[in-house]
Amino acid sequence: MRTATQIAAAVRAGEVSAITVTTRALDALAADPHVAVTRVLAERAMAEAAAVATTVACKRDPGPLAGVPYAVKDLFDVAGHPTTAGSAARAASAPAATDAEAIRRLRGAGAVLCGTLNMDAFAYGFATVNADYGTTRNPHDPARLAGGSSGGSAAAVAAGLVPFALGSDTNGSVRVPASLCGLYGLKPAHGSLPLAGTFPFAESFDDVGPFTTCLDDMALVWGVLRGEPVPDAVARPRVARLGGRFRANADPAQLAAIDAIAPDAPVIELPDIARARSAAFLITAYEGGHLHREALAANAMAYDPAVRDRLIAGALLPAALYERALAFRTEFLARMQPLLAEYDVLLAPAAPCAAPPISDPRIVIDGVMSPARSDLGIHTQPITFTALPVLAVPLRRPGALPLGLQLIGKPGGEGALLRLAAELEARDITGVTMPDSACAGEMT
Repeated sequence: MRTATQIAAAVRAGEVSAITVTTRALDALAADPHVAVTRVLAERAMAEAAAVATTVACKRDPGPLAGVPYAVKDLFDVAGHPTTAGSAARAASAPAATDAEAIRRLRGAGAVLCGTLNMDAFAYGFATVNADYGTTRNPHDPARLAGGSSGGSAAAVAAGLVPFALGSDTNGSVRVPASLCGLYGLKPAHGSLPLAGTFPFAESFDDVGPFTTCLDDMALVWGVLRGEPVPDAVARPRVARLGGRFRANADPAQLAAIDAIAPDAPVIELPDIARARSAAFLITAYEGGHLHREALAANAMAYDPAVRDRLIAGALLPAALYERALAFRTEFLARMQPLLAEYDVLLAPAAPCAAPPISDPRIVIDGVMSPARSDLGIHTQPITFTALPVLAVPLRRPGALPLGLQLIGKPGGEGALLRLAAELEARDITGVTMPDSACAGEMT
């Protein structure tokens, strides 16, 4: 599969038509074997591709993502279609009047929207096991989970159906599937990318983020979504390794990679990390439950059973407990400030293991088998609590299931994340090894 950067350059140069590229992407999405795709937007995509082709023919620049096909998690508003948020309960809702802001920016840059993608219902889970639309399968091994809740987005990119896709990350919903599917995935600094026109989950933590197969594409898409290029890092970042529970619940290959990246970097422990994750769980449950409280009261049985009970439980949480969790978050962030002043990048595992089998979706946490749907985010959820930007990077593991790491930055430190990731790729520590099925989405 060619990258977004390569496709855009070829389209702008007239070496390939945006219509040809889009037709191939639509065919790949329509033949999706991974239960990643919920809707193929053929009519819209061909109209957008034709507009790009006309612009190129008129010797005008269609934008940095000229003719690049992509797809989005099914919680982004797409004009003329209902925003399901992964739930059949919303399939008959009123069509969106306008596109989400992120889609609008991508279209302005010449990208072509080709489809919507599967997710955990209402983004509540780390597995993309969906009672209405099916379980998304990992392109590296279809018997295994793709992760969630943006599993359809990750699987579509890993399978080569599109060169990039958009997901959302509340507690790890980009970083977990990026790790399990062997991709780069971004959880931006909270609030730094546009959320307008996305179906919410928990506003304290919700963010949108892209999946890509390479760093050049990540920088390109990230810059378009930001509305400005990602700032460069002017110096080599100061790095620390996260210890404690981050090292207790990790694959040995992740720990070996972290130690190889920065063997002399200090191992530090974040304060009250288990409590931070518990508070994140509580805030998420409360905000998600209260968002759905009226709809649940009206027709709870329309909800995915795996999500319904968790939302009901959240709706019943007392406000005083929620306020205590928010107060702890303020305290926790204050205690993080000295670390952020001393280090530019913190290293940690992303998902704690490779993708678990669909037939037995459990993982080992603290020596005990635990549900993957909730605990694949053990390392991502407490980092969400900090609101810091995170770049998930894949480990280079030919012949093995993917694993990933989190590069955690300081506010405004995205350039340092990209610089360190590029250095790791050059050292052959990280990078993308695509599954054989990726050839199905060959773009040119």
